[in-house]
This record gives sequence, structure tokens and C-alpha cells, in this order.
Amino acid sequence: YSPASMLMDVVTNFGNYTPKNFNLNENGPVSMRKALAGSLNIPAVKTIALVGDQNVVKTAKDVGIDAPFRDCGLALVLGGCDVKLVDHVGGYATLANGGKKVEKTSILKVVSQEGEVLEEYKEKSEQVLDQQAVYELVSIMTDNSARSYVFGANSALQLGSRPVAAKTGTTQDFRDGWTLGFTPSLVAGVWTGNNNNSPMKQDAVVTAGPIWNKFMREAL
Repeated sequence: YSPASMLMDVVTNFGNYTPKNFNLNENGPVSMRKALAGSLNIPAVKTIALVGDQNVVKTAKDVGIDAPFRDCGLALVLGGCDVKLVDHVGGYATLANGGKKVEKTSILKVVSQEGEVLEEYKEKSEQVLDQQAVYELVSIMTDNSARSYVFGANSALQLGSRPVAAKTGTTQDFRDGWTLGFTPSLVAGVWTGNNNNSPMKQDAVVTAGPIWNKFMREAL
């Protein structure tokens, strides 16, 4: 499938599962570019149904998302299985690197009080995704005009004149709000939610988006 491939954004019953878009609207025939840019849930579930949920799980593991993924089914795309934020950000780093996965670490170097280097991180990397496919995906994620029909032109997913790739995710009932994004030099992710797993009142672009935007602007 390419960014120009078409999907029908209409409420669809997948047996015992009927997902809806976060704004409860339907857009009819949409390209994959428009569907992904607008964070449309129904086309995302249809895409998993087309390619197979186990292929999606394999790709997630390939980019470094280390999660059990037990019995997620088609709901995987809408929070059907838990993913750690650090793994999610690591997966996005693979996209920022053109499909090259770099092993995650929280410690770069350990130095003794005498200045002797006791341990030092050495990069371990592997090309896990097709570079052309990643290029097309990043093209969508950096296209602010493509998502403006849902989020508006001045949402928290853009950094003014600086090109940046960004994506939100809102699970059903607004229980989880995600915003992740990257420039070539920096990847950051934000999760928002309630400790008791109760629903929030707003979607991710309102809850997680401004936090991500403020951090990225100051860090860059």
C-alpha cells in the first residue's frame, strides 16, 4: 500500500468490534495519507485487517517495541495492548533514523572519581525497515497541511518553520492520550491519562500535544 491507496472511512462492524473516530465523524473515501495525517481510527483498523495483525506486531517488534502483544487483535491500533512509552519513543527513533534501529540505553558512560571510564555505551544498530517506506511515512507525518482538516493549521503538532514529524494517538473512551514526534536530531513522546484509568475529557492533541510541543520548542 502507498500513501495514495484509498480506504473507506465509514463505521464498520468487524465482527464483535466497531471502532469509531475520536471526533465521531466519518469522511467517506480517504487516502492513506489523509487517514494517517488525520489520526482516523476506522481506516487504521481497516489497514490492520488488510495486512494482518501479526504482521503489524512483527513490525512493532522489529523497530524495538518490546511488549507481549497478547490477543490484541484489530484493537491493537487503538490501545488494545499496553506499550511502554520508552519503547514507543524508541520505535519512533527508528523512523527518525530512516529505518535503522539503535539499541536503547539510559546510561552513556560511567566514570570513576579519578576520571577512568569504567563503562561506555557503544552503538548497536540494525536496518530493520525499508528506507523508501520510511521516507513515505515520514512525508505524511511532516505534512501539516494534510492533517489540518482535523487538527487545524496551528495545532500543537507543528513547530512553525521547523520541519517536524508528529502523530497523536487517542484510545477508545479517551483513556490514553499520546503525542510522539521527531526531528532528525531529537525524538520525544508524551503520554497523558488518569492513574485510575478513568476516561479523560479531551483527546491527545489537547492533553499530550501541548506538553510535547513546549518541550520540543525549548529543547531544540
